[in-house]
Amino acid sequence: MDSKVITVNTQYGKPVKLTLSRDALFVQRSLPHHKEISYRQVIKASYDSDSAILKVAYIVKKKNKKYASLVIVKGDIDESQRSDAVQWAEALMYAAYDATGVKPYRKLRVLVNPHGGTKRAVGLFIKVVEPIFREAGCEYHVTHTTHRGHTQDITKVLPLDYDAVITVSGDGLVHEVFNGFANHSDPARAFAIPVAPIPTGSGNGLSLNLLGPHAGFDVVMAALNAVKGKVMKVDLFSFNQKGKRTISFMSQALGLMADIDLGTEHLRWMGDTRFMYGIFRGIIQFKSCPVQLSFKVAERDKYKMAQEVARRITDDETLTTPLSATSWMSEESASDALPPLKYHHEDDDGWTTFDESLLYVYAGKGPYVGRDFMAFPVSLPDDGLIDVMAMPSSSRMDILSGMSGAPKGDTFWNPKVHYVKAHAYRVKPLKPKGYLSVDGEEFPFEEFHVEVHQGMGTLLSPHGRYAADFAPKAGFSEHDSAEGKKNVNVPAKQ
Repeated sequence: MDSKVITVNTQYGKPVKLTLSRDALFVQRSLPHHKEISYRQVIKASYDSDSAILKVAYIVKKKNKKYASLVIVKGDIDESQRSDAVQWAEALMYAAYDATGVKPYRKLRVLVNPHGGTKRAVGLFIKVVEPIFREAGCEYHVTHTTHRGHTQDITKVLPLDYDAVITVSGDGLVHEVFNGFANHSDPARAFAIPVAPIPTGSGNGLSLNLLGPHAGFDVVMAALNAVKGKVMKVDLFSFNQKGKRTISFMSQALGLMADIDLGTEHLRWMGDTRFMYGIFRGIIQFKSCPVQLSFKVAERDKYKMAQEVARRITDDETLTTPLSATSWMSEESASDALPPLKYHHEDDDGWTTFDESLLYVYAGKGPYVGRDFMAFPVSLPDDGLIDVMAMPSSSRMDILSGMSGAPKGDTFWNPKVHYVKAHAYRVKPLKPKGYLSVDGEEFPFEEFHVEVHQGMGTLLSPHGRYAADFAPKAGFSEHDSAEGKKNVNVPAKQ
């Protein structure tokens, strides 16, 4: 027989023909139709010689289904093929894991938040996610969190032998995981443990950035990433306020953008729809953001930023650390300490201060902050920089026109939106009241500064980069970018 082809006699009485090709598994249930399953979708193949039962498990997308599906092909093998069945299963497992450098049978620490987002985390984990971990042969330890800070308490004493930490929640639990790592006795090794989200929150920004807008809310595809995703280093931030240091992984928002998140907390039952509601409510209220913004600029040319993102997507390369920046591990060799802070309030050398009246300040890492808003389309995981966006007080029409193409990142090109990549930035409130959100969590509206630690965090990713496609705007050139600096970039003082 052809050792690459095997027939499974399923319990339903219909034989299923399985064929190994160079790039995929072909599943044929009836002639002449067959389905191509990429090896990345395969999570397990095993053969029990005592019962002559072959079992293959894989993930497949189905039309008009909210989530992808776990499919299991199981049945006995004809006697003529049994001598090759063990080798066939081993060949499939090699193609599914070893050939791409992915470790099978991961050991996972799973943290489930029963109270986050739409409060469906427990049910989705038990019914949808856990069967995938079980079929993939993963070893996993599950905890249902009971209170704010519970996850941080767990991860600050986490044993370092786990292959990944899995959060079944929104972005808030990821924030707690990283801050737990920051307080670990061995933070360097703790931060080397990959984190992978299962999206059951209302925003799920990190999942959107890893899986893309079409799969970012799919708990099955997120579970597949937990089982088979590749390690991707990512920059993290130190958010420093009144002598307290907090690790931020996604965003900091003031003004309208903070109001969108914090002002709609009571509407979490709406899912991510609450954010669009918040935008329209904020436009109606149209409150100013009374702050002074300063930053240490690395790049302010929008065209160059977009070109770099497009180059990396076109090359389909795994993102690597630029030679111009250093990682936190090289800055601080001791594993029991966080990287030192480089920038302080008394240091004004090379800083730019933004002097316009503002409607909002938004800074972060990762293109998507929600399914309907690609706020930072030129963000890169490991460039050692933070993307900072500021919108001057303008008209409601300017805001609405800027949001029309928000899901595709068109807000970036709005000439009224000031956008820079920075090594660090500072904010000084000019009035006592206002909104400040860090990774979706409310913080005091007080003076703070943020700086970047390159490659400090670790995620699991199916792509090795953010799953967002963005390119230089048609008709927009380097000449346009240079000519537009009067409007596009920062009218500021040095």
